[in-house]
Amino acid sequence: MKRILYILIAAVTMSSLLFSCEAIEDRESLPAVTLTSETLKFSVTQDATNKNLVNFKSDDPTVIPFWKYVDASGNELGHSNKSSDQVILPFAGKYTIYYTAYTRGGSVEAAPVTVNVPENDESYFRDPKWQMLTNGVDGKTWVLDFTDPVGWAGLDYPYNPKGSDYWNWFPDYASNSWVMTNKNWGEMYFDLNGNYNTSVTQTAIANSNQTTKKGTYSFDIANNKLVFNGGVQMLYGGDYYGDCSNWISVKVVELTATSLRLAVVRDQSRTGEGVCLIVFHYKPKS
Repeated sequence: MKRILYILIAAVTMSSLLFSCEAIEDRESLPAVTLTSETLKFSVTQDATNKNLVNFKSDDPTVIPFWKYVDASGNELGHSNKSSDQVILPFAGKYTIYYTAYTRGGSVEAAPVTVNVPENDESYFRDPKWQMLTNGVDGKTWVLDFTDPVGWAGLDYPYNPKGSDYWNWFPDYASNSWVMTNKNWGEMYFDLNGNYNTSVTQTAIANSNQTTKKGTYSFDIANNKLVFNGGVQMLYGGDYYGDCSNWISVKVVELTATSLRLAVVRDQSRTGEGVCLIVFHYKPKS
């Protein structure tokens, strides 16, 4: 345990470096303006040559924009606070875009905008990582791998091997079974059957009861980021839930056809243990 504490102290850095987003200004610094839903200046447009690409643009520099997009069933697919952004909607169907402008005096929501995507964009899923994670429309279920179910790592791990925070400690579970009880903690499911469908069955810490939540997810391959939507949270094991504030937006540390490692930020600065990643290891369910 001393080894873990020593490494954690050396890993202190801001967790925002891992899950970055466009900085949101303080509302009090904005100009004092009065807006209504009819006077908001923004646009939602589909690309002229590819209807699966939708562009968002806020034309008022005096507001903080917030975008949310949902599918026809009301599932939230993602959100953004960028003034100008683009989203890919690879599945055919109707989608609703919500725009909210935050001002010094409060927020104003525009009338929702509906876009119609006429056909699937099959090219979007050509990257083999989609198949590794989901097995396509057939779906794939992941469970904790108790060969080495959990570990600790620096915030740079494993994409910046020369960084000051690059390190990892994945304990030999056979000799360190104290890190997590070997039991059925639940499972995570992903598919691409007409949507980004996911469900997570999670065992409660205090008892053996299990709850299952269903929703959607987004997978940002370029930035190694997986986000759960609709109240779903990442499958975890052990008594670690209170150590992390975010179990929804997680880092993809490793992904192959047979191995998946997801990481969340653990911040124990107040106790002197610093900031690190908790890395959970999964395997396909037999």
